[in-house]
Amino acid sequence: MSVDISPSTDAATKRKARLFRTLSTESVLVLPNAWDAASATVIAAAGATAIATTSGGVSWSLGCGDGQRLTRGEMVEAARRIVDSVDLPVTVDVEGGYGPAPADVAATVRAVIEAGAVGVNLEDSTAAGGPLFDVAEQSARLGAAKNAAAAAGLPELFINARTDIFLFAIGPSDARLGEVLARTAAYAKAGADSIFVPGLLDLDVLNTLCAESPLPVNAMVVAGGPSVTELAQAGVRRISLGTGLAQAAYTAARRAAAELLGTGGLTALDGSLDFSELDVLFRH
Repeated sequence: MSVDISPSTDAATKRKARLFRTLSTESVLVLPNAWDAASATVIAAAGATAIATTSGGVSWSLGCGDGQRLTRGEMVEAARRIVDSVDLPVTVDVEGGYGPAPADVAATVRAVIEAGAVGVNLEDSTAAGGPLFDVAEQSARLGAAKNAAAAAGLPELFINARTDIFLFAIGPSDARLGEVLARTAAYAKAGADSIFVPGLLDLDVLNTLCAESPLPVNAMVVAGGPSVTELAQAGVRRISLGTGLAQAAYTAARRAAAELLGTGGLTALDGSLDFSELDVLFRH
């Protein structure tokens, strides 16, 4: 008897999911974040072993601001194009899950798995800047993500639980680490595979967090902050860039346009990839 295997549970997706888990547990995983098929393809060509998306970059490319302003459908279609553009595991920033209820998160997880993703970021902010879901609410949402992945045939889906305690300076500064550790413990019980703490770049605090966390720690690098090596030495196991690459790309576009429109010069284009170097990447 033949069995119809859905795209969300095909062999290639499962293979990528297992590979992503291996990359996430056996080494320090560095993830330059992509926002469209072209950026993902260029990042893959640079030697990345996996691709993470950035909600900010995806949002900007679609003409809206960051902070849960995308619809689920817009995010999923962007993710699908990225998945289809590379032969690497792709983990998707699903922001707050595109709805507050566990059922909303479950629907989002099913959709990204169907698009071919093998991981998600799920944040505990109710909106940009906060407030946060309480621990019980976010734990239920993470549990819904875990259950939805299993029901979709991809129990290997990697769930990176993001907490915005430091990013949005929630609560007294001397209580933030304790709150992150409490949330991490709860999120681990709910089925999360790692904890993402954007905004935390103090190496001493990261050392403590990494030593006491029941989950591997993901940190976001920023220009002028600790290096990948320093973060790894602090115990961080996953390092991402957030909107950093998208910001650099759009900065380069603005700089070149300003020069052309101002002095008529083209020096801002010096060192650019050749047309042929880029075009060949898209000849599938």
